[in-house]
Amino acid sequence: MKLASGASLDFSGPALVMAIVNCNDDSFFAPSRALGDKAVEKALVAEEEGASIVDFGAESTRPGSSYISEEEELKRLIPVIEAFRKRSLLPVSVDTRKAAVARAALDAGADIINDISALADDPLMAKLCAERGAAVVLMHKKGVPLTMQEAPSYGDVVAEVGARLKAAAEAAMAAGISREKIIIDPGIGFGKNLEDNLKILRRLSCLAEICTNHYPVLVGLSRKSFIGEIIRQSQVPTGAADRLSGTLAANGAAIMGGADIIRVHDVREHVDLVKILFAIGSG
Repeated sequence: MKLASGASLDFSGPALVMAIVNCNDDSFFAPSRALGDKAVEKALVAEEEGASIVDFGAESTRPGSSYISEEEELKRLIPVIEAFRKRSLLPVSVDTRKAAVARAALDAGADIINDISALADDPLMAKLCAERGAAVVLMHKKGVPLTMQEAPSYGDVVAEVGARLKAAAEAAMAAGISREKIIIDPGIGFGKNLEDNLKILRRLSCLAEICTNHYPVLVGLSRKSFIGEIIRQSQVPTGAADRLSGTLAANGAAIMGGADIIRVHDVREHVDLVKILFAIGSG
């Protein structure tokens, strides 16, 4: 995948590791939070550890969270991207659902817009991404972060998520975004219960088939609560800080199921995981 900056993402080899850098004080895993210069340093460390992409986000989208203002999002995010770009050519993704923030982020050197609403929340987003040649991550969610985990329900979760992602990708292309610039994300934990998440992970390859164009698949499950729910069955502590081993296991399964990108808090451990799985699979 060729990016507007001239960098590229290669999906022919090992899965790519996307590092999470949360430029806020509200995301559910405290060590992922960093503001200002600390966020820049965190991203540079992730690059040293082997991340292929760094994903900056200024607005928490954890269950129960609310929107922040455009002004606040810009204040937290843009100086960090500008400072990081001066020191690194690593592809930069920006987790936002506001077109004005996306525009400023692209101006600051971002390559990818990672929109949890699949470009649906802001009517200007798709046109902007098309005009700027930005790559996009289209994620499925059901509801809004504030209430999305209040008894979500599906008939066939894989079929419904796949159909929604297919429609989102088709809308993106209708707006002028190239098929080669689209990545899909099933939205683990976004309006989905434990069994929904497990069904998606078991049938991850089906999503690409439902979407027909076989877009690259991103999975973001790092340290999420469904991992704690499973671990709790073994009477092990279930806070986000205690979910690294479960996250590694789940991401290993996701890669074996066809994930092309894994979005993670713990870069070094996942880079090692990817190397091992690729070595085994290519032997």
